[in-house]
Amino acid sequence: MPGRGASTQDAAPGSTLAFVESPVQLLNVLEWAYADALRALGSTDALRAAEDTDAPRVAAGDADGSGAPAGARAGGDTGVGAPGDLTVIVLSPHDPMTRGQLRRMAELAREEGVRVRWEEARGGASAPFRTISGLASLLRAARRIVIGDPFSRYVQLLLNMAKARDLVVVDDGTATMEFISQLARGERLERWHRRGSRGARDLVFAPVSAGARRRLTPGEHRRVEVFSSMPVDPPPGVTVTSNTFAWTRARFGPPKLTGGTDLVGTSLVETGVVDLERYVEAVTALTREHGATRYFAHRKEATDKLHRISVEVGLEIVRPDLPLELIARRGPIGRMILSFPSTVVHTLPLALAGTGIKVAVCDVDPAWLTSNASPRAQGFLSGVTGTARDVHRLPYAPASPSQP
Repeated sequence: MPGRGASTQDAAPGSTLAFVESPVQLLNVLEWAYADALRALGSTDALRAAEDTDAPRVAAGDADGSGAPAGARAGGDTGVGAPGDLTVIVLSPHDPMTRGQLRRMAELAREEGVRVRWEEARGGASAPFRTISGLASLLRAARRIVIGDPFSRYVQLLLNMAKARDLVVVDDGTATMEFISQLARGERLERWHRRGSRGARDLVFAPVSAGARRRLTPGEHRRVEVFSSMPVDPPPGVTVTSNTFAWTRARFGPPKLTGGTDLVGTSLVETGVVDLERYVEAVTALTREHGATRYFAHRKEATDKLHRISVEVGLEIVRPDLPLELIARRGPIGRMILSFPSTVVHTLPLALAGTGIKVAVCDVDPAWLTSNASPRAQGFLSGVTGTARDVHRLPYAPASPSQP
């Protein structure tokens, strides 16, 4: 089993392979590994202790500096208490911000003793073929597969090659809610914000997507687990395990509080769901209403949009180098965090439990949606907000002076 700071290695036969394409997916793999190791040890008391928000916290580890409760490390020297055969495969994307956060998360995972293998999976026309051929033997040998994005074509292709009978899906934001709903309804896997008819590439890829969906459907010889902090109603046979961010809370914090208000950005404009002008107006109104001073940008937000928010609204733009759950838990962070409907309205209350930090969510007014938004958009966003626990729900952002 590798120690902290282990270098990249190939996985052993019968291993656990995790495929990630975003920083949040990698964070949730670490959370899953932490919880899975405690379950394997039968350490239910240790897991409860890790989840006890009144338990004392340390900034960077326990008494031996390892960064995890002793119960998590009883079976080995892995920082998260992860199984020694866990290898994380990073299918690196093009986006520079995402790549930067992924590299930071990969460093953190290695410090916790997890093997990480970085694949330039999209580095040119031949990259997918090199990546897939290089992973073929590992896929055939793996006894368990962990994925973060069941909608990813790359992941779907890899699932078709895998022989594992034990599959785990960790959170990839609010997409997990849509995945479970589609699986329960027997529908094809399709991202909630997509609109319009299927193109030629979709039709060509349809058999692969259908095969992946079958792999993600539990059966007599196939176990499917969803590890999630989202409110989901799984179909029969799917096991749901709650992600309480126990590793994050054991590893970091409690945070220093600034006493101010922070606003969390969203990529709803970039995905074509929300109109840019309406979004800037809403940010302006929320800032003036609640006295926000900092804006934590989503990794996919456009630079031009962030410049507008900085100049026109006067917010300090912060581009986190790690997922917001870790940034907030490490601090410093405001006593109030404002957000539009997104993953963080479900995850931040868990990561920040016991700190006294208030999380508030502002609904998306139907008038903000673009003409190209999916017909499902409003219902999905309302569901994200309505099912959030331990958050203060705000009405639509009050009209800013620029609105009639």
